[in-house]
Amino acid sequence: MEDPLAIYLHDHLAGSTVAVDLLQAMRRKHADEGLGQFAATMLVEIQADRTVLKNLADRIGAGSSQLKELSAWLSEKVSRFKLDRGPQGLGIFEALEFLALGVLGKLSLWRALAVSTDNRLQGTDFDQLIARAQSQYTQIEDRRLDAAKIALVRR
Repeated sequence: MEDPLAIYLHDHLAGSTVAVDLLQAMRRKHADEGLGQFAATMLVEIQADRTVLKNLADRIGAGSSQLKELSAWLSEKVSRFKLDRGPQGLGIFEALEFLALGVLGKLSLWRALAVSTDNRLQGTDFDQLIARAQSQYTQIEDRRLDAAKIALVRR
């Protein structure tokens, strides 16, 4: 019998793999710019959240879905290729938009888990995770809107 909580956690775990890979690429590609430092800082937080999520998934006992994680990894590679090939600034804008949407998904995850009555989730500080996701979203969204000013101009 499949465990809906395990499936849900592993779906989000796969998505977090994409976010981590994208932030690592952004950090490398823009190492000498403010965007690279921003990506490095955000990467630390996203990896910490991913660790919490992985620990929850391990506690639930379903194990990780290597197929989902492989799909997420492949998806990120295809997206990065597209992001690198767009007009000036569009790749950064789309990468930030992808990250913003991912953080909103993570915020929804934490909120859903916070109201769950599943005893296996006890002991997790969802209020702190929710607050961190809200802060991450605000920071990414500010950068995304700044990037829109450059990227969404007809040349």
